[in-house]
Amino acid sequence: MTNSPARYQPAFQPAGARTQVSQATAIEQSRAIAEVQAAVLVAQQNRRSKPIAVEEMRDSTAQKSVADRAFFSFPRGGETVSGPSIHLARELARCWGNIQYGVAELRRDDDKGESEMQAFAWDLETNARNAITFIVPHKRDTRQGTRQLTDMRDIYENNANAGARRVREAIFAVLPAWFVEEASERCHATLQDGGGIPLATRIANSIGHFDGIGVSRKQLESKIGRPSDEWTEQDLGELGITFNSIKNREITREEAFPPSRVTAADIESGRPTEVPAKDQPDERPAEDQPKDTERDGSQPASAEELKGLTAALTKAGIKNAEERKAFLSAREGRDITAVKDLTASEVASTIRFLETGEEPAGDQQ
Repeated sequence: MTNSPARYQPAFQPAGARTQVSQATAIEQSRAIAEVQAAVLVAQQNRRSKPIAVEEMRDSTAQKSVADRAFFSFPRGGETVSGPSIHLARELARCWGNIQYGVAELRRDDDKGESEMQAFAWDLETNARNAITFIVPHKRDTRQGTRQLTDMRDIYENNANAGARRVREAIFAVLPAWFVEEASERCHATLQDGGGIPLATRIANSIGHFDGIGVSRKQLESKIGRPSDEWTEQDLGELGITFNSIKNREITREEAFPPSRVTAADIESGRPTEVPAKDQPDERPAEDQPKDTERDGSQPASAEELKGLTAALTKAGIKNAEERKAFLSAREGRDITAVKDLTASEVASTIRFLETGEEPAGDQQ
C-alpha cells in the first residue's frame, strides 16, 4: 500500500457539455446580468435632459472647490503637460447622467511584478462604451531611477493612480466634446475670478500656500517670469493647478520647481548666485535666536548619525554606492564621495527629507 496521492485526472467531457459552476457563482452571474439589464432599462425610461445637464455643469464649474481640482500639470521633456483631471471627469459624468464608469484589477502577477487592469465608461442611453485593458508594472520612477515596488500599499497606490488616468480618458471618450470644452473653459474662468477675492490678497495667499510646502517667492517668480506684484489672474490660475498637482502627488515639488544649479562658468563669470537660506546669516536679535542646546551642526557626523542616514537611504531605495554619491552631491551642491563627508546638520537634514519629503525650515530655498 502506498501513501502517494493519486494524480488528478479530469473526467472527459463530450463536446457541448457545460462546465459545472458552484451555486454561489451562478447566483453572482445572474445578479450581475440582472443589474446591467436594470440599469439600461432605468436609463431608457429616464432619459437625460441636455438643458438640465448643461445647467448642472455650469453651476458646478462655477464653484471654486470644483475648479481647484479640475486640472493637472506636470513637466515632461522640458515642456509642461496639463489638462482636465479625473476629478473634473467624474463631476461631468455626474452632471451628464446615466453613465457608469470604473476600474478593476483583473490579475496580479507578483513574479513578473505587474498587474493587469481594465478601466471603462459606458453611456447607458446611447450604448457608447469605452474600455481599456492595460498592464501596470509594479515600478515607480524616481529622481534616482526606477524603483521596484514590493510593499502592498505602494502597489495599490501605483495601480490606483494608473487606473484613474485611464478612467479619465474613458469618461471623456463617451462625453460630448463640446460639453467637456465648455466645462474646462468655465473652470479656468472660475480660477481666474478667484471667488471675488481681491487680486493682491490672492497673490499673498498663493505665496503663503507654496511657502508651506517649501517653495519660496523667488522660485515662484522665476517660474512665472516676473515679480509677484505683476502677476495676473491667469498666472494665479496656473500656479493653483501646479499647487494642487503637488498636493495630489501627481508631481513632486522638485519636478515643478527644479533647483537652480551653480556651474563653474557662473562662478568664473562672477554672475550673482542665490545663496541658500541655510547659509544666510540670522538677522534676528540675539535674544530671539534659538539657543544651541546640541553640539555644533557643522561638526562631522557621529557613527550613530551616519548609521541612521544609511538606513534612511536604503529604505528610500538608494542602495548603490554610486547612486548615493550622486544623490548626496546633488543635494548638497558639492562633491560627496561617501556619507562620512557630511556634517551633522547635513545628515539630519537629509534624513528628514528622505523620511518626510520636507526640508527643515532653515534648508528651504
